Amino acid sequence: MTISTALTRTFAWTLLCLGALLCINQNAQAMAKPPKVLVFSKTAKFRHGSIKIGNQAILKLGAENNFAVDTTTDATKINPQNLKQYAAVVFLSTTGDILNAEQEKAFERYIQKGGGFVGVHAATDCEYDWEWYGNLVGAYFGGHPHGQTATLNIVDANHISTKHLPAQWSRKDEWYNFKWIKEGLNVLITIDEKSYKGGTNGDFHPMAWYHDFDGGRSFYTELGHTDQSYTDPLFLNHLLGGIKYAMGKKK
Repeated sequence: MTISTALTRTFAWTLLCLGALLCINQNAQAMAKPPKVLVFSKTAKFRHGSIKIGNQAILKLGAENNFAVDTTTDATKINPQNLKQYAAVVFLSTTGDILNAEQEKAFERYIQKGGGFVGVHAATDCEYDWEWYGNLVGAYFGGHPHGQTATLNIVDANHISTKHLPAQWSRKDEWYNFKWIKEGLNVLITIDEKSYKGGTNGDFHPMAWYHDFDGGRSFYTELGHTDQSYTDPLFLNHLLGGIKYAMGKKK
Protein backbone atom coordinates (compact mmCIF):
# COMPACT_ATOMS: atom_id res chain seq x y z
CA MET A 1 0.00 0.00 0.00
CA THR A 2 1.37 3.43 -0.93
CA ILE A 3 1.49 6.33 1.49
CA SER A 4 -1.04 8.16 -0.70
CA THR A 5 -3.52 5.25 -0.55
CA ALA A 6 -3.11 4.95 3.22
CA LEU A 7 -3.75 8.67 3.69
CA THR A 8 -6.83 8.51 1.47
CA ARG A 9 -8.26 5.60 3.46
CA THR A 10 -7.46 7.34 6.75
CA PHE A 11 -9.20 10.51 5.53
CA ALA A 12 -12.24 8.56 4.37
CA TRP A 13 -12.43 6.71 7.68
CA THR A 14 -12.18 10.01 9.57
CA LEU A 15 -15.04 11.49 7.53
CA LEU A 16 -17.14 8.37 8.17
CA CYS A 17 -16.53 8.62 11.93
CA LEU A 18 -17.33 12.34 11.96
CA GLY A 19 -20.55 11.66 10.03
CA ALA A 20 -21.55 8.97 12.51
CA LEU A 21 -20.82 11.25 15.46
CA LEU A 22 -22.85 14.04 13.85
CA CYS A 23 -25.76 11.64 13.33
CA ILE A 24 -25.60 10.46 16.96
CA ASN A 25 -25.49 14.07 18.16
CA GLN A 26 -28.50 15.06 16.05
CA ASN A 27 -30.48 12.04 17.27
CA ALA A 28 -29.57 12.82 20.87
CA GLN A 29 -30.71 16.42 20.43
CA ALA A 30 -33.99 15.23 18.89
CA MET A 31 -34.55 12.80 21.76
CA ALA A 32 -33.77 15.50 24.33
CA LYS A 33 -36.18 17.99 22.76
CA PRO A 34 -39.29 18.26 24.96
CA PRO A 35 -42.69 17.37 23.47
CA LYS A 36 -44.99 20.21 22.43
CA VAL A 37 -48.65 20.88 23.12
CA LEU A 38 -50.95 23.23 21.21
CA VAL A 39 -53.69 24.96 23.22
CA PHE A 40 -56.50 25.96 20.86
CA SER A 41 -59.20 28.28 22.23
CA LYS A 42 -61.16 29.65 19.28
CA THR A 43 -64.80 30.44 20.09
CA ALA A 44 -67.69 31.10 17.72
CA LYS A 45 -70.29 31.44 20.49
CA PHE A 46 -69.84 32.22 24.18
CA ARG A 47 -66.25 32.94 25.21
CA HIS A 48 -65.30 31.96 28.74
CA GLY A 49 -63.41 34.57 30.72
CA SER A 50 -61.28 31.80 32.21
CA ILE A 51 -59.65 31.02 28.84
CA LYS A 52 -56.97 33.67 29.38
CA ILE A 53 -55.93 32.39 32.81
CA GLY A 54 -56.29 28.82 31.52
CA ASN A 55 -53.73 29.49 28.79
CA GLN A 56 -51.37 30.99 31.35
CA ALA A 57 -51.82 28.02 33.66
CA ILE A 58 -51.04 25.46 30.92
CA LEU A 59 -47.96 27.46 29.89
CA LYS A 60 -46.81 27.26 33.51
CA LEU A 61 -47.57 23.52 33.68
CA GLY A 62 -45.44 23.01 30.59
CA ALA A 63 -42.53 25.01 31.99
CA GLU A 64 -42.64 23.00 35.21
CA ASN A 65 -43.09 19.59 33.58
CA ASN A 66 -40.76 19.64 30.57
CA PHE A 67 -43.15 20.15 27.69
CA ALA A 68 -43.45 23.18 25.43
CA VAL A 69 -46.77 24.98 24.93
CA ASP A 70 -48.08 27.10 22.07
CA THR A 71 -51.43 28.90 22.38
CA THR A 72 -53.67 30.08 19.55
CA THR A 73 -57.17 31.05 18.48
CA ASP A 74 -56.19 30.80 14.81
CA ALA A 75 -57.92 27.87 13.10
CA THR A 76 -55.46 27.99 10.19
CA LYS A 77 -52.94 26.44 12.62
CA ILE A 78 -54.99 23.24 12.35
CA ASN A 79 -53.19 21.99 9.26
CA PRO A 80 -51.10 18.85 8.64
CA GLN A 81 -47.71 20.59 8.53
CA ASN A 82 -48.22 22.51 11.76
CA LEU A 83 -49.93 19.73 13.72
CA LYS A 84 -47.13 17.22 13.17
CA GLN A 85 -44.95 19.03 15.74
CA TYR A 86 -47.43 18.51 18.60
CA ALA A 87 -47.82 15.51 20.89
CA ALA A 88 -51.29 16.71 21.89
CA VAL A 89 -53.82 19.45 21.15
CA VAL A 90 -55.92 20.99 23.93
CA PHE A 91 -59.33 22.40 23.03
CA LEU A 92 -59.71 24.94 25.86
CA SER A 93 -63.40 25.89 26.22
CA THR A 94 -63.92 26.09 22.46
CA THR A 95 -67.50 26.88 21.41
CA GLY A 96 -69.53 26.79 18.22
CA ASP A 97 -68.40 25.93 14.69
CA ILE A 98 -64.69 26.61 14.85
CA LEU A 99 -63.12 24.60 11.99
CA ASN A 100 -63.88 24.46 8.27
CA ALA A 101 -64.06 21.17 6.34
CA GLU A 102 -60.37 21.22 5.38
CA GLN A 103 -59.28 21.86 8.97
CA GLU A 104 -61.56 19.11 10.24
CA LYS A 105 -59.92 16.62 7.86
CA ALA A 106 -56.48 17.77 8.98
CA PHE A 107 -57.39 17.20 12.62
CA GLU A 108 -58.85 13.79 11.88
CA ARG A 109 -55.60 12.77 10.16
CA TYR A 110 -53.60 14.11 13.11
CA ILE A 111 -55.49 11.87 15.55
CA GLN A 112 -55.38 8.90 13.18
CA LYS A 113 -51.58 9.19 13.11
CA GLY A 114 -51.43 8.87 16.90
CA GLY A 115 -51.97 12.43 18.09
CA GLY A 116 -53.50 13.27 21.45
CA PHE A 117 -56.57 15.34 22.31
CA VAL A 118 -57.56 17.10 25.54
CA GLY A 119 -60.98 18.71 25.86
CA VAL A 120 -61.57 21.17 28.67
CA HIS A 121 -65.04 22.30 29.82
CA ALA A 122 -66.79 23.85 26.77
CA ALA A 123 -64.95 21.57 24.35
CA THR A 124 -68.23 19.61 24.41
CA ASP A 125 -70.09 22.77 23.31
CA CYS A 126 -68.70 22.94 19.78
CA GLU A 127 -68.83 21.25 16.38
CA TYR A 128 -72.29 19.70 16.81
CA ASP A 129 -72.49 18.85 13.10
CA TRP A 130 -69.11 17.07 13.00
CA GLU A 131 -69.96 13.53 14.14
CA TRP A 132 -66.32 12.42 14.26
CA TYR A 133 -65.51 15.18 16.73
CA GLY A 134 -68.44 14.22 18.93
CA ASN A 135 -67.10 10.69 19.15
CA LEU A 136 -63.61 12.05 19.87
CA VAL A 137 -64.60 14.37 22.72
CA GLY A 138 -67.18 11.88 24.00
CA ALA A 139 -70.30 14.00 24.67
CA TYR A 140 -72.26 17.08 23.68
CA PHE A 141 -73.33 19.89 26.00
CA GLY A 142 -77.02 20.08 26.86
CA GLY A 143 -77.23 22.99 29.31
CA HIS A 144 -76.26 23.81 32.89
CA PRO A 145 -77.67 25.25 36.11
CA HIS A 146 -76.02 28.21 37.86
CA GLY A 147 -72.55 27.62 39.27
CA GLN A 148 -72.60 25.95 42.68
CA THR A 149 -70.73 23.61 44.99
CA ALA A 150 -71.21 19.91 44.32
CA THR A 151 -69.63 16.57 45.22
CA LEU A 152 -67.57 14.70 42.65
CA ASN A 153 -66.92 10.97 43.00
CA ILE A 154 -63.61 9.58 41.77
CA VAL A 155 -64.55 6.26 40.16
CA ASP A 156 -61.07 5.48 38.79
CA ALA A 157 -58.29 6.52 41.14
CA ASN A 158 -55.56 4.71 39.18
CA HIS A 159 -55.38 7.11 36.24
CA ILE A 160 -52.60 9.68 36.03
CA SER A 161 -55.22 12.47 36.16
CA THR A 162 -57.06 11.27 39.27
CA LYS A 163 -54.63 9.36 41.48
CA HIS A 164 -53.98 12.48 43.61
CA LEU A 165 -57.67 13.33 44.16
CA PRO A 166 -59.79 12.58 47.26
CA ALA A 167 -62.41 9.87 46.78
CA GLN A 168 -65.10 12.53 47.20
CA TRP A 169 -64.15 15.96 45.97
CA SER A 170 -66.27 18.96 46.90
CA ARG A 171 -65.76 22.03 44.69
CA LYS A 172 -67.60 24.90 43.04
CA ASP A 173 -67.84 25.07 39.26
CA GLU A 174 -70.34 25.18 36.44
CA TRP A 175 -71.77 21.69 36.01
CA TYR A 176 -72.81 20.60 32.52
CA ASN A 177 -75.69 18.33 31.65
CA PHE A 178 -75.04 16.34 28.48
CA LYS A 179 -77.63 15.69 25.80
CA TRP A 180 -75.55 12.82 24.41
CA ILE A 181 -72.75 10.72 25.90
CA LYS A 182 -70.75 8.19 23.90
CA GLU A 183 -70.88 4.59 25.08
CA GLY A 184 -67.68 2.82 26.10
CA LEU A 185 -65.84 5.77 27.66
CA ASN A 186 -63.43 5.11 30.52
CA VAL A 187 -65.13 7.28 33.12
CA LEU A 188 -62.86 8.82 35.74
CA ILE A 189 -65.15 11.17 37.68
CA THR A 190 -68.91 11.39 38.18
CA ILE A 191 -70.99 14.04 39.92
CA ASP A 192 -73.53 13.35 42.65
CA GLU A 193 -76.70 15.04 41.42
CA LYS A 194 -78.09 14.91 44.97
CA SER A 195 -75.36 17.33 46.07
CA TYR A 196 -76.54 20.26 43.91
CA LYS A 197 -79.59 21.51 42.02
CA GLY A 198 -80.15 21.19 38.28
CA GLY A 199 -78.57 17.90 37.23
CA THR A 200 -80.44 15.97 34.52
CA ASN A 201 -78.23 13.00 33.65
CA GLY A 202 -79.30 10.85 36.58
CA ASP A 203 -77.44 8.54 38.92
CA PHE A 204 -74.52 8.08 36.53
CA HIS A 205 -73.42 11.56 35.43
CA PRO A 206 -69.84 11.51 34.06
CA MET A 207 -67.63 14.58 34.48
CA ALA A 208 -64.24 13.34 33.20
CA TRP A 209 -63.17 10.43 31.03
CA TYR A 210 -60.60 9.10 28.58
CA HIS A 211 -60.56 6.66 25.68
CA ASP A 212 -58.51 5.54 22.70
CA PHE A 213 -60.15 6.78 19.52
CA ASP A 214 -59.37 6.33 15.82
CA GLY A 215 -55.65 5.79 16.38
CA GLY A 216 -55.12 8.50 19.00
CA ARG A 217 -55.84 9.28 22.66
CA SER A 218 -58.65 11.46 24.01
CA PHE A 219 -59.16 12.96 27.49
CA TYR A 220 -61.99 15.24 28.56
CA THR A 221 -62.73 17.07 31.79
CA GLU A 222 -65.91 19.09 32.30
CA LEU A 223 -64.19 21.08 35.05
CA GLY A 224 -62.51 24.40 34.33
CA HIS A 225 -65.24 27.05 33.98
CA THR A 226 -64.06 29.26 36.83
CA ASP A 227 -60.91 31.37 37.06
CA GLN A 228 -60.26 29.77 40.44
CA SER A 229 -59.91 26.37 38.79
CA TYR A 230 -56.59 27.42 37.28
CA THR A 231 -55.03 28.23 40.64
CA ASP A 232 -56.38 25.09 42.36
CA PRO A 233 -53.59 22.50 42.71
CA LEU A 234 -56.06 19.59 42.66
CA PHE A 235 -57.59 20.72 39.37
CA LEU A 236 -54.23 21.66 37.84
CA ASN A 237 -52.80 18.22 38.57
CA HIS A 238 -55.97 16.66 37.16
CA LEU A 239 -55.51 18.68 33.95
CA LEU A 240 -51.79 17.92 33.85
CA GLY A 241 -52.51 14.21 34.12
CA GLY A 242 -54.93 14.46 31.20
CA ILE A 243 -52.31 16.24 29.10
CA LYS A 244 -49.69 13.64 29.97
CA TYR A 245 -52.09 10.84 29.05
CA ALA A 246 -52.88 12.51 25.72
CA MET A 247 -49.16 12.86 25.02
CA GLY A 248 -48.77 9.11 25.56
CA LYS A 249 -47.74 9.00 29.24
CA LYS A 250 -50.55 6.80 30.49
CA LYS A 251 -49.09 5.96 33.89
